[in-house]
Amino acid sequence: MNPLFSRCLVRPFVAVFVMAMSSPAVLASGLDGLESFIKNTRSGRATFTQVVTSPPREGAAPRSKTSSGSFEFQRPGKFRFDYRKPFVQTLLADGQTLWMHDVDLNQVTARNQAQVLGATPVALLTAAADLNALKADFTFKAEPDRDGLQWVRATPQKADGQIQSVLVGLRSVDKGVSLAVLDVQDSLGQRSVLSFSAFETNATLPAASFVFKVPAGADVIRP
Repeated sequence: MNPLFSRCLVRPFVAVFVMAMSSPAVLASGLDGLESFIKNTRSGRATFTQVVTSPPREGAAPRSKTSSGSFEFQRPGKFRFDYRKPFVQTLLADGQTLWMHDVDLNQVTARNQAQVLGATPVALLTAAADLNALKADFTFKAEPDRDGLQWVRATPQKADGQIQSVLVGLRSVDKGVSLAVLDVQDSLGQRSVLSFSAFETNATLPAASFVFKVPAGADVIRP
């Protein structure tokens, strides 16, 4: 199960980006950067690389899978991940429905977005109006700086969920602060690390970016 979507049975797919400033940001902690992103970034797009590592089986090394593609989002609650390698897939939330299109299978899965996402890392990216709005679902803690980044750990309030923790890595840039890493650990020991690059903050995105059209002949599954 993809740790980015804790209650969604989909394949692995799933930001603290930029506030308007004229010089590199000086952040007291990663929490300041997270708050700035949530309040000031209404839309964005980037490229991403995702590495999903499963816990090792007895006597075997850990298994990792790498995928890459593009990401777009628009508040409130709209986003899309277009996977290009190694397989072509689209994961799109239009504010009501979460759509997953597997091109190889020509199969579409449609789920109620509110029921699927809930207290997942995607809520950190696209849903809330401010950091306080997320505190009903997450506990936030600033972590020590490392690798040239500032870090925030988000821990779900409900210990019985599938997400164990989310680490958000932030980098100071000329226009403020940007997301560098989203590191998700699930309760089964699977780790998913997304690295973002070429992020464009408050991008003008066409409405069609978040409209899903079922391809001709595709099977549609509504669990």
